[in-house]
Amino acid sequence: MYSAEGRMFDELSRILRQLDGQKITVTPDIAVDEDGYIDRECPHDDCMFEFKVHNQDWREIVRDEEVFCPFCGHAADAQKWWTTEQIEKIQEQALAQVKGNINQAMRRDAEAFNRRQRKGSFITMKMKVERGFREIVLPASAAEPMRLKLTCEECSCRFAAIGSAFFCPSCGHNSADRVFRQSLNAIRASLDAIPAIRSGISDADASENTIRLLTEAGLQNVVMAFQRFAEAHYQRQPDPIRVRRNAFQNLSEGSQLWRTAFGKGFDDHLSTSELTELTRLFQQRHLLAHREGIVDADYISRSGDLTYREGQRLVIRESVVRMALQLVEKLSVGMAADLAPSD
Repeated sequence: MYSAEGRMFDELSRILRQLDGQKITVTPDIAVDEDGYIDRECPHDDCMFEFKVHNQDWREIVRDEEVFCPFCGHAADAQKWWTTEQIEKIQEQALAQVKGNINQAMRRDAEAFNRRQRKGSFITMKMKVERGFREIVLPASAAEPMRLKLTCEECSCRFAAIGSAFFCPSCGHNSADRVFRQSLNAIRASLDAIPAIRSGISDADASENTIRLLTEAGLQNVVMAFQRFAEAHYQRQPDPIRVRRNAFQNLSEGSQLWRTAFGKGFDDHLSTSELTELTRLFQQRHLLAHREGIVDADYISRSGDLTYREGQRLVIRESVVRMALQLVEKLSVGMAADLAPSD
């Protein structure tokens, strides 16, 4: 009986031994959108920023050894930038390949077993393995075209992102002024689209939820755009001191750093009331990013905002994001003047 069982599943055993520790090779079918871009995703766990790179430039300009995240600047080799959706599709393809190999092996074992049965025996056994359905794994679908499209002024690589992008994925170049302006323009364009969203989505709840998410993302992107702008220009001083990560998300700390480096602080460019308002907006961004918008005692203390109680959730209106845009633009103009060489 033992030897018969061994012969019965010889082909399956052979396939399973091959699969044990074997590397499954899958050639992914990655979709290209109508403008020729492919989806990429930052592999850093704290970022996972989604962006696009023109497919031709990914093949001809981007280096296999090093790719840069447009948002956080993280660097990794070219094989690390699959999106979560693309990885799921690749895993599905690999699983389908393994299941197909096992199914074929079991059918061959069944056919061999059946051939060994003696005709006219008192007891005859037959084994059958159903083919099952053929799995067709669709390629990862491309997301809708990104709103902010950029071409690196250093290496000419074309890439795209939603909201803000600071570093070229090919060479890592950071064009702080140009990207800052384009990022704010993209945020403003997303706010301009609110009437179309409200009229284009028939479900009122879905419409308002979409608008809420868009405005909250807009506020967060304003703060991030300012942070990247300030960080990039802060490094222009001859011997910049090392600062903690995200220091310019704290306006008080950022102002002191700027004053030490360039002789003026943020209060030289914004009035007291404007700086107080911008501080409140920056603190709201912090709540959205780290507490899902739920107000705590730290927020009330740091922002001075007494319109909320602990445990309430922030309500971010379009007007709030537009105010943040206006104040950040005004502050950036003053900071740019601080960088200009004196006569």
